[in-house]
Amino acid sequence: MRQLLSSLARLHPDVTWVLLAPPEHVRGQVALPGVHFLPLPAPPGPLGKVWWEQVTLPCAARRLGVELLHVPYWAPPLVAQLPTVVTVHDLIPLLLPDYRGGPAVRLYTALVRAATPRATLLLTDSKAARADIVRHLKVAPGRVRVIPLAADVAYRPAAGVEDGAVLCKLGLQPGYILYLGGFDRRKNLRAVFQAFARVRETLGEAARLVVAGRLPVKDLDFAPDPRRLRHEAGVPATAVHFTGFIAEEAKPALYRGARAFLYPSRYEGFGLPPLEALACGVPVVGSDATSVPEVVGDAGVLTAPDDVAGMAGALLRLLTDEAFHAELRRRALHQAAQFSWEATAEATFAAYREIVAGGN
Repeated sequence: MRQLLSSLARLHPDVTWVLLAPPEHVRGQVALPGVHFLPLPAPPGPLGKVWWEQVTLPCAARRLGVELLHVPYWAPPLVAQLPTVVTVHDLIPLLLPDYRGGPAVRLYTALVRAATPRATLLLTDSKAARADIVRHLKVAPGRVRVIPLAADVAYRPAAGVEDGAVLCKLGLQPGYILYLGGFDRRKNLRAVFQAFARVRETLGEAARLVVAGRLPVKDLDFAPDPRRLRHEAGVPATAVHFTGFIAEEAKPALYRGARAFLYPSRYEGFGLPPLEALACGVPVVGSDATSVPEVVGDAGVLTAPDDVAGMAGALLRLLTDEAFHAELRRRALHQAAQFSWEATAEATFAAYREIVAGGN
């Protein structure tokens, strides 16, 4: 939301923008010309969150007399009484049983599902997510618009002066296979280690895998400990580097140090990590599931999420075939250039303008 709002404010300085959010989300925000930050306190606990979304937010928007309310995540108010745009990034809590949670979470999902058709317009990040929304929320196709996300401008191919220091601090040398993107079940980490095990059978110690991100505190079915998955795949501990938490400012250097980015996710509403990798000139070996093909295009190799042999073959070629790697790097930069926050902001503003002009 920060990237979208800053781009909107920069591109349309004649418009007054108001960010309504709980105080903890407003605190520390960088001032933007034409943007007013208005903290709205929320009662504590899960019920307080629902009250804020369903009562506090729409009432404040009406009092302010805004022309349009944009809710940037799947939490539309049942009664808004003003034109409302809602961004639905994905339907994970609805479509994937592992993510449905307990009774409270399911009740919340039922609430926002019932409220969704009342929104004036729905925005989503990919054609795959749009198809899910139309099918499962029973919304007319014309009321769901695809506006892709984008990578931050910090993700670029030219190495920064700090890249060497970042990799040195992490104990890394360039040329590794990188995974970054979370550890819950749909991310399919088992395939990461199984594919890497096959690569290592051919290349031996020359093959290195970096797994970035804060590791799960507990080894659960929902979020399996990747260290156990590594062991089960027969990969030695010395062949995998677990970085732990990576600060946002260190991520571009981590991507740029990679020879290939591995992303076998089973379900994505968009898939920002592959796009960040492409923007850094790193070819992607990813799944052909849901929205990943829309993001990666022809700038990587896509396989079925369980095609471990296909992933391993693609990784081996990227690690050993300079011409193939150079071609996919060229395609990566071209593909990443198709996405920008300026384009996202302009498409979003066009949706706003249509709604306001139409008097909906």
